Amino acid sequence: MTISTRQTSMRTHMCGEIGTSDIGQTVTVCGWVAKRREHGDKLAFVDLRDYSGIVQCVIDNAVDVRSEYVVKITGVVRPRPEGTVNVNLSTGEVEIGECLVEVLRSAEPPPFPVDARADDVDENVRLQYRYIDIRRERMQKNLRTRAKVNSAVRTAMESQGFVEVETPMLVPSTPEGAREFLVPSRKEPGSFYALPQSPQLFKQLLMVAGIDRYYQIARCLRDEDLRADRQYEFMQLDAEMSFVNQDDVLAAISAAVIAAAESVTGVKPDPIQQITWREAMERFGVDKPDLRFGMELTELTAIFSSTEFKAFAGAESIKGIRVEGKAEEFGRNKLDALTDRAKKMGAKGLVWLKVTTDGTLESPVVKFLSANEQSQLISTLQAQAGDLLLIVADKWSMTCEVLGTLRNELGRPPVHQGPYRYVWVTEFPLFVGVDKETGQPKPGHHPFCQPHPDDLDKFSSDPMSVRSLAYDLVLNGWELGSGSIRIHEPEMQRRVFTALGISEDEANRKFGFFLKPFTYGAPPHGGFAFGLDRLVAILAGEENIREVIAFPKTQSGQDPMTNAPTRAENKQLDELGIRVLPPKV
Repeated sequence: MTISTRQTSMRTHMCGEIGTSDIGQTVTVCGWVAKRREHGDKLAFVDLRDYSGIVQCVIDNAVDVRSEYVVKITGVVRPRPEGTVNVNLSTGEVEIGECLVEVLRSAEPPPFPVDARADDVDENVRLQYRYIDIRRERMQKNLRTRAKVNSAVRTAMESQGFVEVETPMLVPSTPEGAREFLVPSRKEPGSFYALPQSPQLFKQLLMVAGIDRYYQIARCLRDEDLRADRQYEFMQLDAEMSFVNQDDVLAAISAAVIAAAESVTGVKPDPIQQITWREAMERFGVDKPDLRFGMELTELTAIFSSTEFKAFAGAESIKGIRVEGKAEEFGRNKLDALTDRAKKMGAKGLVWLKVTTDGTLESPVVKFLSANEQSQLISTLQAQAGDLLLIVADKWSMTCEVLGTLRNELGRPPVHQGPYRYVWVTEFPLFVGVDKETGQPKPGHHPFCQPHPDDLDKFSSDPMSVRSLAYDLVLNGWELGSGSIRIHEPEMQRRVFTALGISEDEANRKFGFFLKPFTYGAPPHGGFAFGLDRLVAILAGEENIREVIAFPKTQSGQDPMTNAPTRAENKQLDELGIRVLPPKV
């Protein structure tokens, strides 16, 4: 007899655990009625379901049990009659007979069948009745996958000497980039806490405090527009380490990610490769590259250095991609749509060429290209008959952005499909773009990233070319998270603040509570945080993180089950000193 690890005073087995080794044994199972099928006047077949699976029970037809009733069934395990084995069930070779049924709770008909495909039920309805939705096999699997990942991450971090420390949920408002949720203070009307976008400041303070290696599976909140890979509240592995360099941080986080993946898939991923931000942009056009497919960007500027084609002449950068074997699929309407897409992204245009069966190029622009340019183009892009070539000539950043976007749109498979391709992207720019209002550079990640030591001589003369010791972890084109080696020296922090246009007074006002502890001895340190929701979604085979969160919000930020957000009563608002203005007409 199989001894269940889930034995209780009410049941001896889980439904999905019963097998041929239990034949002849009396067992008790509890669960929900998945289906009832009449078998003549005297007998009925009931499929009983719990999270582990389904078992068929043969009961007296007079017993009143219906869909989603919660019941307890005691009976004898026996082989199914010849010809009735269900190969689609783990329990399909057996059934429970001679059943005694106890109804623990009757149930109203559910708003949708529990065995319905998610796509066949409106998502708002699924979320309104999430407690029903979670009964589905797929949701049960997803939430248990999430638990496996959390457990594996904790084990991996603790085995490396990390200590779990909880950080506050009511924090001061800080300019970390995303819009914050504010919480009014009843004790100090007009003052507000913020909900943490991340534990960033506190985990660095823990390094000043000598914790040495901190981690937390932390809840973070950001008031941002929602999408498939974003929720208002999300969970991340948050970590910080003292007396380390970048490679130390990447190794520690890689160990946790690899352990998490192996706990779900049963296969240990290969060591995670690294590429620089510059290489990612040159090859893939984006800073979160998807390595599962080719169609990489190719540099073509040298080929057209002396071209007479005006669209290419004098361009800072000319790049192209080869869409393998797809030329026939792109008629003029589709090609015009690609050109319009490129222009909407800011490019001057898009040049397309098709490779014909005899190996020549076909395009309205061919007449403007010399025979040598055409030959080099085919050779450099390794073009074959039937290929479509797409070329952009513009500023370097624009050629990367446009072709990187088109590459993803034309070739990228669903995020969970195919192999899991992890990649570390390193050496991000310290500054990105210029603030239109102040004219000052904007931080690439945040103002506390350590500049790359090899670029310090460029700090004053060419700040936009300075790299940082910042890094992202990417899986199948989804950014899982980011981190950096932090600034721990006051002089370097002042240089970065000055470059960002942050005065000493402003720095003290915004970050004083954070910077002052550093004057008492801060070790060199660095850290990282990655989104557990995103990792779990990919490992569970989902395109949307809502499918791996027990009680998520809709894309509009609503909770159909609880009706949140709801209006507060005037009495509550009065206590908080808040006055709600009438809506603008």
